[in-house]
Amino acid sequence: MTANLGNVPLRFLHCMFPSRGQYKMSRLICYTGRWKCCVKSVSNHSTPSAMSTHTQQVPLDYSRFLNPLSSRRSPSKIREITKLYAVAPPGTVFFAGGFPNPRTFPFAETKITLKDGTTFTLSGKSLESALQYQPTQGYPPLVKQLREMTLKTHNPPNWENYEILVTTGSQDGLSKAFDMSLEEGEPVIVQHPIYTGALAAIKPLCPQFICIPEDENGMRPDKLKESLEACFKNKSVNDERGVPKLMYITPTGGNPTGTVLPLERKKEIYQLACKYNLLILEDDPYYHLHFMNENPISFLSMDTEGRVLRFDSFSKILSSGIRLGFVTGPKQLVKMIELHMQVGCLHTASLSQVIASNLFELWDSGKLNKHIESVQTFYKSKRDMMIRAAEKYLTGLAEWNVPKAGMFLWVKVKGVQDVYDMVSIRAVQKNVLVVPGHAFLADPSQPCPYIRLSYTMPSEEEINKGMANLAELIKEEQSHH
Repeated sequence: MTANLGNVPLRFLHCMFPSRGQYKMSRLICYTGRWKCCVKSVSNHSTPSAMSTHTQQVPLDYSRFLNPLSSRRSPSKIREITKLYAVAPPGTVFFAGGFPNPRTFPFAETKITLKDGTTFTLSGKSLESALQYQPTQGYPPLVKQLREMTLKTHNPPNWENYEILVTTGSQDGLSKAFDMSLEEGEPVIVQHPIYTGALAAIKPLCPQFICIPEDENGMRPDKLKESLEACFKNKSVNDERGVPKLMYITPTGGNPTGTVLPLERKKEIYQLACKYNLLILEDDPYYHLHFMNENPISFLSMDTEGRVLRFDSFSKILSSGIRLGFVTGPKQLVKMIELHMQVGCLHTASLSQVIASNLFELWDSGKLNKHIESVQTFYKSKRDMMIRAAEKYLTGLAEWNVPKAGMFLWVKVKGVQDVYDMVSIRAVQKNVLVVPGHAFLADPSQPCPYIRLSYTMPSEEEINKGMANLAELIKEEQSHH
């Protein structure tokens, strides 16, 4: 079955709309087939083909991507001293910080047992590290390990100009990146439909959403190009106001669609980002949950100009509850996110960081990769269960594309223009819970025929039962339309 994701309701408007009970002022600049403009680029930036030998002639001015609030941030002297103390040689006398003495902590040790029977114990100095303040950037051994993993997996150009920051899940870094760059009312480019967590982070700023539709292969570069040409007509790529600076995209396992951007599309999108001087926020928590033969090539791996901030997560492959992720990107921008953390959470939980670091030390890269492969195999089997059930119960009632990654099936219900009441009220009465597509629209007040189903938790028996109930519900709903 196939579904054209571009049929999600999109239009060019400037309005005040209700967000299911709340009113938000936002501006949507959403591509439709009727909106076409052709203008020559006014950019002085060269446009490399991804993974080419392109050499940037002029360094990026990162102040363009900082809003006034972020520009006024300055380092916490105590936090910076904490970073020095973490790597200080033995015998250094530390008068500088208000660290609680670990002798007062009631914990003696903690033992972690893995499912293969392997164990490791945190005690003594390792337990002290797990219970004590750490540098905002992260537990130094873990930061070192993450650098090695990133270099091996993505091998970014100009690696010496990048930095890594451990965050409390990738959502933490992502929301702080929006806070760092966006001003109220500014344009922001998003794939559409869009991850609800990103929407929640952006909407309080009442942005102008520039919505780029997806098809079965993710964001469409042709629609992005047309939208950018319209946005930058008679304007400079270096203008401080009135033009987009950020592009948010989930390239692997797009939530809710399950799409994966092919390499050629990534090249086109990256070239457009260079041409129009955009910062790419590469939100990739499902990178290791793809169902393909090879790992996708990331935007980070082709970032010759230093215009990608990448957000990774361990929620899907280790544990969602340990709240562990990391940001990789240009040092100047990662530092600004770190300064935000310095005055907020101080740092990601030490216990989570030390546990992960010890796990990576115990596992060589081969064992980690084997674990990731087992996770992929597990979720691929769950996806296949749901596709079989969808084909059995929903054929003729709905349309969908087979997810290439992630945790979700994005379904278009036939003959029902708006599924909101069907999902929010009547689905509950049928003992099946799904998410209405409205949750993933920049303007949730618009009618939407889509629903999102997750295949991660239910058993095969439960998946079939839920699909049967859903099919019955759709038939009843269609009979009333």
